[in-house]
Amino acid sequence: MTPARPYVRAAALLIALTVVAVLGGLVGMNHPALAQGSAAAVPAEKITTWFADLRPGAGDTNVRFDGGGLRLDSLSTGPASLRSDRSEGMLITAVQPLAQFSSQVVAQVAAEQPLGSSVAVDVRGTRGDGSWTEWVPTAAPAPARLGAAVTAVQARVVLRAVKGSASPVVRSVRLTAKPGMQLLAARSPAAPSYRVFATREGLVGATTANGHVIRERDHFVALPSRRGLAPRDSGDYTVKICAANGRCEWAPVWDVGPWNTTDDYWSSADTRQSWADLPQGQPQAQAAYSDGYHDGTDQFGRKVRNPAGIDLADGTFFDGLGLRDNSWVTVSYLWVQAGSPAIVQLPILPVRSGPSGKYPTVGLAAQGAELMVQCAVRGEPVTGNQGSTDQWLRIGPKQYIPAAHVSAQPGPGAAKGATERAVKATGAAPAAAPKQPADQNVRKLSAEPCTTP
Repeated sequence: MTPARPYVRAAALLIALTVVAVLGGLVGMNHPALAQGSAAAVPAEKITTWFADLRPGAGDTNVRFDGGGLRLDSLSTGPASLRSDRSEGMLITAVQPLAQFSSQVVAQVAAEQPLGSSVAVDVRGTRGDGSWTEWVPTAAPAPARLGAAVTAVQARVVLRAVKGSASPVVRSVRLTAKPGMQLLAARSPAAPSYRVFATREGLVGATTANGHVIRERDHFVALPSRRGLAPRDSGDYTVKICAANGRCEWAPVWDVGPWNTTDDYWSSADTRQSWADLPQGQPQAQAAYSDGYHDGTDQFGRKVRNPAGIDLADGTFFDGLGLRDNSWVTVSYLWVQAGSPAIVQLPILPVRSGPSGKYPTVGLAAQGAELMVQCAVRGEPVTGNQGSTDQWLRIGPKQYIPAAHVSAQPGPGAAKGATERAVKATGAAPAAAPKQPADQNVRKLSAEPCTTP
């Protein structure tokens, strides 16, 4: 049996983060975080340095540890949406609490990389309000800049190889969170939204970039950047997709593609990983297809044959949005928005035009999706896994869900991640907190009553 990683001790992690959580509100509020002293002014003992545990756990994908290193388990697996012959595997490391606020992380990797193979390390952090930053690539010796003051850090190790070639082998990953932070920009009160072309992913039975095996009528999406790729079975990165017919779906990002893997087109030019000369909100594939940008090819040199900026699983495509053909849709990238989300606890949660089951369904929310709550209203009583309550949550104009079927996000986010992984790795969860009335849960999700429909 694979030994449990240090991070599975979720209770210890909760204690370690209690102190920083008290100050965390400074980071999660909708104003710039206060400037801290530079790293040079901080005693050396405050620097957090650690080696990642490279032994795979239940949530990792197509990797194994043997012969003293992490390597690909199979050379025939790659992200479904890319439809490429490149083999790929991924390990997500322990959540590491920090001794002090940080916004920069340095990674030092010792690895053997045969011809045609590669190793990449990305990092993300938890803000004071428990939310995750996006994944940011590291490139030693330069630090990865997280764009936020964080209280804990997690790393993701991605191995790739050309199909049929030898796997890379990672011997060690040493991470250092540099204390101190610059004056940081406020998070947006509204999620950025862009009109992009959506295609149907299909590919039932194939494996996504985060290791999910695609089922019939599945509910998730693929974006052409790993910065917003959620770990398997989580909704850490969720999008809201709305079709021209008025229907919407809230779904997690579980795959990478179509076409590209470094095109976070929803980002501003100063942070966009690739194609920063394109307008914000325009996917590279759209520019290549419509305007001949990059000679009409994607990052791999393939001829771009449609302008897709998002791929939709079959359930999202047919059932959530009611589409019958590839279409233009409006996508909102919810993790960029400030606020506390509600996490869907049903396999599929209908979204209605009013606070009652008598109102028509206007969309769906997938299990694990993290929805941004605008306000709460009283409506039809509903009994769910959060108890019985007549509170309904508005998640958009004339878009309501019953509070009985969603939960408040535990905070801080590092503790949440550790708890989930503890259950997967050991089969036993830490001692449960006393169950709270559903109405108390609702107040956590939205403190303000709705004043408009």
